[in-house]
Amino acid sequence: MAFISRSNQWNKARVFLSLPRSSHSALLSSSRLLTSTTEITENQSENPEPKSPETKTRPPPPPPLRERFQRGKRQNHHEKLEDTICRMMDNREWTTRLQNSIRDLVPEWDHSLVYNVLHGAKKLDHALQFFRWSERSGLIRHDRDTHMKMIEMLGQGQKLNHARCILLDMPEKGVPWDEDMFKVLIESYGKAGIVQESVKIFQKMKELGVERTVKSYDTLFKVILRRGRYMMAKRYFNKMVSEGVEPTRHTYNLMLWGFFLCLRLETALRFYDDMISRGTSPDVVTYNTMINGYCRFKKMDEAEKLFVEMKGKNIEPSVVSYTTMIKGYVAVERVDDGLRIFEEMRSVGIEANATTYSTLLPGLCDAGKMVEARNVLKSMMAKHIAPNDNSIFLKLLVSQSKAGDMAAATEVLKAMATLNVPAEAGHYGVLIENQCKANAYNRAVKLLDVLVEKEIILRHQDTLEMEPSAYNPIIEYLCNNGQTSKAEVLFRQLMKRGVQDQDALNNLISGHAKEGNPDASYEILKIMSRRGVPREANAYELLIKSYMSKGEPGDAKTALDSMIEDGHVPDSSLFRSVIESLFEDGRVQTASRVMMIMIDKNVGVEENMDLVAKILEALLMRGHVEEALGRIDLLNQNGHTADVDRLLSVLSEKGKTIAALKLLDFALERDLSLEFSSYDKVLDALLGAGKTLNAYSVLCKIVGKGSGSDWKSCEELIKSLNQEGNTKQADVLSRMIKKGQGSKKEDNVSL
Repeated sequence: MAFISRSNQWNKARVFLSLPRSSHSALLSSSRLLTSTTEITENQSENPEPKSPETKTRPPPPPPLRERFQRGKRQNHHEKLEDTICRMMDNREWTTRLQNSIRDLVPEWDHSLVYNVLHGAKKLDHALQFFRWSERSGLIRHDRDTHMKMIEMLGQGQKLNHARCILLDMPEKGVPWDEDMFKVLIESYGKAGIVQESVKIFQKMKELGVERTVKSYDTLFKVILRRGRYMMAKRYFNKMVSEGVEPTRHTYNLMLWGFFLCLRLETALRFYDDMISRGTSPDVVTYNTMINGYCRFKKMDEAEKLFVEMKGKNIEPSVVSYTTMIKGYVAVERVDDGLRIFEEMRSVGIEANATTYSTLLPGLCDAGKMVEARNVLKSMMAKHIAPNDNSIFLKLLVSQSKAGDMAAATEVLKAMATLNVPAEAGHYGVLIENQCKANAYNRAVKLLDVLVEKEIILRHQDTLEMEPSAYNPIIEYLCNNGQTSKAEVLFRQLMKRGVQDQDALNNLISGHAKEGNPDASYEILKIMSRRGVPREANAYELLIKSYMSKGEPGDAKTALDSMIEDGHVPDSSLFRSVIESLFEDGRVQTASRVMMIMIDKNVGVEENMDLVAKILEALLMRGHVEEALGRIDLLNQNGHTADVDRLLSVLSEKGKTIAALKLLDFALERDLSLEFSSYDKVLDALLGAGKTLNAYSVLCKIVGKGSGSDWKSCEELIKSLNQEGNTKQADVLSRMIKKGQGSKKEDNVSL
C-alpha cells in the first residue's frame, strides 16, 4: 500500500488507498517525470557538445492526480499541498516540530506528492531530510521515480556520496535499478571533475548486473573526453564494440567532438572514416563537429570542402554551420570569406543569431572594414538581436573612432540603447576621448553631461570604467575654459570608484585658481595630501597667485609653505610677490620668515637685496632686533652681505640707538667691514641720547679691534662721563686718546 495510516481519522482515506495498486499506480507512473538527457541540439559554443537523442527532456512535474482531502488551517486556499510543504521547509529549520507540522498537514501520502515536494524544495539538505524522514516514519515507501529525483538533485548539488548510497540501497527496499540511474551518477561525478569515480560507477554496473547499453557508454565518453582522457575513451570504445554494443551516430558525434577538443585531429579523422565504413551516415551535427574541428586547426580549406559536401548531400546547414565557418575565417583573418558565408546564409533564409553577430563584428573591426561593421550593426538593431558579449560594443566604438567616423561611433551608443544594453562609463569614455582628439569639445561636454547626470560612473555592477586618457582631456578643457566646477563633479564621482589621478587633480587646482576660487583649490590640495597624490609646482603657483590677487597674503603664505613641504622650490618672482604682499599688509615678521626661506633656499637673493634690506630695516625699526640679526647672519652664511652701514645710518638718524648699538656690536663681533662714518653716526646718536656709558663701551671696542677713529666728539664724551661721576671711564678714555692706537693688550681695558 502507498500509505500506512497511524490515525483513526483517516479510515475513509484507507478505503480509497486499498484499491489495487495496478488501478492507479500505472497512471501515476505514466504521468511522472522520467530522467533523461537532453536531445541533440545545435550548440552555439565553440565546441558543440553532442547530446543523447535517445531520451527526451523532462517536462515540469504534473499536479497531483486527485484532489487532496482536507487541508490544514494554515494552508492558503489556492495553494497546492506540495507548495505549502515546500514553503514550510524553505522558511524553517528541519526539526521534529516541522516534521509533525507536515505530518498533520497531509491527509494522504502518495508518490506524486513526495515527488512534487522534492521537485519544489529550494534547500537540498531539507529535501534529503524529507526524503529519508517520510520513509523512516512509515509514511511512504519510495518508488523508482522518487529515488531517481533524489539522485538527480544530489548529483546537481554535488552531494555525490549521498546519491551513491541512495542508489546502492535501492534493492534492499525492493526497488530495482535501471540504467538511467547509473547514467545520472556517472555524469554527476564527471561534472564534479571526479572522472575515476565515474569510471568506477560504470564498471559497477556490470558487477551488479545492470545492463550497459550504448547510452551508458555515451555518458562515459562525454565525461572522460571532457577531461581530456582521449586514450581512455579509445579503450572503452573498443571494449564497447567487443561487447557487441553497436555505436550510434550520436556515439560517433561524441567521439569526434571529444577528440577535436583534445586537439587529436588524426584520431578524429580515423573515427570519422570508421563511422562511414560502418554505414552510419553523418548528420548536420556530425558535419558541424567536423567543420568546427578543422576550424580549430585553422584548416579552412578542408572545412569549406566539408561544408560544400554537406550541402551536396542535401543536409541543410544550420545557423551553427554558418556561424562556425564565419568564426573559422575570422580566426585566420580571411574576413572577406566570412562575409561571403554571412551573405550566403542570409540569401538562403537562415537568420543570423547573437552568436553569428558576435563572431563576425570583431573580425570586421580588426580588418578595418568599418562600413561593413556599421551595416551589420544596423541589421542587429533592425532584428533587435543583442550580441552575447557586450565587449563587442567597446570594440566597435574604438574602431569607428580610430577610423575617424565619430558619427558611426555615436550610433554604436544608440544601438546599445535600442538593444537594451546599458552603456557603461568606459563606453562614454571612448567617445569623449576621441571627440576631444577631434577638437569637438562641445560634443564631448554633452556626452559628459549625460554621464554625470545619470551617475553612470557610480554603478557598481559595471566593470568597464572610464580611462585616464578619456577623463583627463575633458577635465583639462573644462578647467581651462571656466567650467572647473563641472570638471570637479565628474572627478568626485571618479574618486568614489577609487580614482586618484595626479593630472586631473592638479588641473582642478589650476582651474579653480584661475577662476578666482583659491579656497576650492586648497580643498583639492588637502584631498591630494590625505591620499598621498603628488602635487605639481605649477598648480601651487597658480593657487598662491590667486590668493594674492584676492588680497589674502596670509593664505598665499600657507600655500607657499605647503609647496615647499612637497619639495617644490618657488622661483624668485613668486618669493618676491609673497614677501611684498605680506609686507604691504603689515605682516613684517611673516614676510621676514618667507625671506628667510628664500635666503635658505638661495633663490634670487642678490636680485632681491633691495627687498631684503627693506625687511631688515622694518624689523630693526619695530624692535625685532634679534630676528633681524638672525637674518643678517643667515645671509652671511649663504655668501651674501647685508648693507649694515646703511642700516646703522638709518637707525642712528631715526634715534633707534639700542637697535643701532646691538647691530654695531653684532658687526664688531663678526668682524664685518664697516665705514668709519658708521661708527661716528652711532656714537653721535648715543651721545646725543645721553647714553654715555654705551658710547664709551662702543668706542673702546672700536679701538680694541684696531679700528682707528678720529671721532671729534671724544672730548665731549669725556666731559659727560666726568659730569655723570664716571671718572674712571673718563680717565681711561683720556689716556687712550693720548696714547693713540696702542697694542690691543694695553688698550683693551676692562670696564
